[in-house]
Amino acid sequence: MSQARPCSAKAAWPTKGTHLMFNRVLILSASAGAGHIRAAEAIEKAFVKLGAAKELRNIDVLDYTSKIFHNLYSKAYIEIVSRTPEIYGWLYDHLDKPWHNDRLRLAFEKLNTRPFVKMLEEYQPEMIVCTYYLPAQIISWLKEKHRLQSRQVIVITDFDVHAMWLCGNYEHYFVALEETKAHLEELGVPSDKVTAPGIPIDPVFGEPRDKVKIRLRYGLEPELPTILISAGGFGVGPIEKLIESLVKMHNKVQVIAICGSNQELKVRIDKFVQSLPSNCPVGIMVLGFTTEMHEYMSAADLVLGKPGGLTVSEALAKGLAYIIINPIQGQEERNADHLLEEGVAIRCNNLPVLAYKIDKLLDDPKRLAVMQANAKRLGKPNAACDIVKKLLSI
Repeated sequence: MSQARPCSAKAAWPTKGTHLMFNRVLILSASAGAGHIRAAEAIEKAFVKLGAAKELRNIDVLDYTSKIFHNLYSKAYIEIVSRTPEIYGWLYDHLDKPWHNDRLRLAFEKLNTRPFVKMLEEYQPEMIVCTYYLPAQIISWLKEKHRLQSRQVIVITDFDVHAMWLCGNYEHYFVALEETKAHLEELGVPSDKVTAPGIPIDPVFGEPRDKVKIRLRYGLEPELPTILISAGGFGVGPIEKLIESLVKMHNKVQVIAICGSNQELKVRIDKFVQSLPSNCPVGIMVLGFTTEMHEYMSAADLVLGKPGGLTVSEALAKGLAYIIINPIQGQEERNADHLLEEGVAIRCNNLPVLAYKIDKLLDDPKRLAVMQANAKRLGKPNAACDIVKKLLSI
């Protein structure tokens, strides 16, 4: 995570007519899924690009919690969603009761986040941006007790809002959709305290790229339909079974399979690819963790995988159709609903028919083109900069 950039600790706000900026900005994410971190990094880049902060810190809030708590929010999360997603889905729905269980949850979090509270009280940032729900409740409590004077804004990193994101003391909410804005308003958030700029992604996803040149650069066939499979930053998901299903396609296609930081998964898929017959119509490029996702999305026509908020937002910015596979019960199910409703995606609930469904889509180029156009319409590649600009007006 980023370190603080040197500055004078308590300089006054610029006078009218000069460039507005914050003295100290704290961006908070959590390593419980890679999306929250990517959103925080996008906002950090926007602050730097706009020159909107004299000092900027971007930290993983779990680094300021007890060891047990850290494991609960990182390793346990990955284990649950990969091994027993039905339990995660039950918890997600059970806890989605606005303004219920707040006291019990706060008591539990206070017990495990004392180093985080100490850091906040010592640093006293002017502006705090939360891309994860955990710190928002703690900050709200500190503001209520007048132990923290910071302004707090909350950036929701999925298309729907869950009760865990709600807190009592905040300056603004940023959400993905106007529908989510309406939802928050129904829950009591004033209309002028919520904006729908989209989920913040690296602005590089909005930069135009020549698809053919990108494909040639990475050794791909320039004219073949290209499918991107992403297992996310942590390499979670049934990517092996997806590829086993894909090789049964009739259309000649090429696949970019990104395994994230899961090296064992990459080794297994490499072995499977090497075992394929030479006349297989599906060519597969297997990659590990990459910082060039925008390049590979530029080379693709479709994205195949789980509909996490950040991956979906990146794909929309690139105008890619989405093939939804095994969404996590909870936020990914809701993300999937929005994609299907907007005509961006198809969904495959049964892997044995995955090849059939993609073949059918590729055999209908008009339908695919409409899905891609709908994706481009929904894409908001400038969300991070729009958020920072809004913060300067608050």
